[in-house]
Amino acid sequence: MDLNTDNVEQYVQMMTEMGIQFGTQLLTALIVWFIGAWIIKKFVKLLDVAMTKKKVEVTLHQFLLSIFNITLKAILVIIFASMVGIETASLIAMLGAAGLAVGLALQGSLSNFAGGILILFFKPFKAGDVIDAQGYVGTVDEIQIFNTIIRTLDNQRVIIPNGLLSNGCVKNVFAEETRRVDMTFGISYDDDLTKAKAILKEICDGDERILKDPEADIFISAHADSSINILVRPWVLSQDYWAVHFDTIEAVKLAFDKQGITIPYPQRDVHIYQQSANV
Repeated sequence: MDLNTDNVEQYVQMMTEMGIQFGTQLLTALIVWFIGAWIIKKFVKLLDVAMTKKKVEVTLHQFLLSIFNITLKAILVIIFASMVGIETASLIAMLGAAGLAVGLALQGSLSNFAGGILILFFKPFKAGDVIDAQGYVGTVDEIQIFNTIIRTLDNQRVIIPNGLLSNGCVKNVFAEETRRVDMTFGISYDDDLTKAKAILKEICDGDERILKDPEADIFISAHADSSINILVRPWVLSQDYWAVHFDTIEAVKLAFDKQGITIPYPQRDVHIYQQSANV
């Protein structure tokens, strides 16, 4: 009976010590949890303010906040579990193996994901820009994490994976403030070359959208099969590019017709020989 009593007392004492030890660990872990959660909240808020001041793209802004928030809280959970005595090494290894398997299965999506991060971070183009990429020319409507949505010039909606855009060639059509408009006009070999160049210069000087500095280049580019080709290269603001291009082509045709300058087209002389047959 005394032996049983001693065993019970030892058991109670052991349980009491274990309870005190676990309670101390739990209390310490809870303190660390609340302090850590407070620090994470403050850090994410400071990061939010910093990215807002830097005018980070909205999509990247929200994504980075979510990533930092989730990552830091996951680390905090692991620290909490370790402090209360839960074995975390096997859990971390299992999560790592699962992450590797998912990464291999979704490597195409991860490539697009990484491409989206690069595009949003380095900003080779932004929403509203006109780009030429993957065989499409259009205005960027939206840059998402996995895809970029563009609206083509004939108002079609095209979704391009970001992996292709980040690893391929992208032409940002109107990224610069000014652009050069290259146009070639052919005149007949019989026409007055000096007069034709003077007409072209007059048209360029009379268009207010064409910049005076740098001055438009007008020079002979080739002695072609059917024409003398004159290259005209005025500089304009990017937003005036297409308007100047089309208006100048029309103005040149009207001016050449009025001044008697011929715009030639390919011609062929066909000679027919009649051979008498001996009967």
